[in-house]
Amino acid sequence: MTVTIGRRELLAALGGAVAAWPLAARAQQGATKRIGVLMAGPEAQARLTAFVQGLQQLGWTVGQNIQVDYRWGSGKADAMRKYAAELIALAPHVMMVDGSPAVVAVQAAGCKVPIVFGAVIDPVGGGFVESLARPGGDVTGFLMYEYGISGKWLELLKEIAPRVTRAAVLRDVAIAAGSGQLGAIQSVAPQLGVELHPVGVRDANEIERGIAAFARRSNGGLIVTGSGLAVIHRDLIVTLAARHKLPAVYYRRLYVTDGGLISYGPDFTDQFWRAASYVDRILKGEKPADLPVQAPTKYETVLNLKTAKALGLQVPDVVRLRVDEVIE
Repeated sequence: MTVTIGRRELLAALGGAVAAWPLAARAQQGATKRIGVLMAGPEAQARLTAFVQGLQQLGWTVGQNIQVDYRWGSGKADAMRKYAAELIALAPHVMMVDGSPAVVAVQAAGCKVPIVFGAVIDPVGGGFVESLARPGGDVTGFLMYEYGISGKWLELLKEIAPRVTRAAVLRDVAIAAGSGQLGAIQSVAPQLGVELHPVGVRDANEIERGIAAFARRSNGGLIVTGSGLAVIHRDLIVTLAARHKLPAVYYRRLYVTDGGLISYGPDFTDQFWRAASYVDRILKGEKPADLPVQAPTKYETVLNLKTAKALGLQVPDVVRLRVDEVIE
């Protein structure tokens, strides 16, 4: 489903941070640099707000020395390709994109300008950069997280639900990050005494069948790794976890605000605020090849207390002390 936001709504989301926001394809008088922004997913508004605020702090003012053209959709390939082509036709000086599908879309659309990405799990495995330290081309940006964080999800699952001896791991087999995240979880599973059961997320039927089959035995839990498909099917995943009484750990707070149990992952708004610095440096003449891909610097743990109670869980103090946000 494509997400659309009007001028008034966007200005409200930005809290009046900008005096004007160009929606038309026409360049405004006085706008000397142009940025194309391709966002995806339900948190696009907050990320866009953080990005614009980051630009402002670096001396860029929308409608004066920059123009920002933006598009966003659900993250589905057809929508992303359409919006990528529209933005490239506006001849931006640099592209700011959200996630791997957006990078793929702008590259497939023939983008010839520098690309800065945010929230990409494996830019090397995806073929976007040669290495994290030396990207080597016209693309650089900010990691969603490093694979090592995936092992912490299983540790958190055992802490909040000690009875768990089996864990279903939802991952996308079609992307390099799917096997990378699963591998990190597998590396810590033996020492935690947990048997893993990978489940695909290709479509709703695969998810429902996989979780239902897994839940036939007791002492189970669930880990949802990062992927675009997991976001698309998040309502189903959260519903199935509740239906089968599976304590679940997610990689981002979005699932917890939608009713999931607990998440541990990066603060994405901070990541997009930081991305503004790379766009600033590129607009001032630096090359993406010389700007290393950066890892997150801020992480957060979010707990849904209502869901914990529904599962009959007593949240241990060791977990409560690490929680940054509690959803009642």
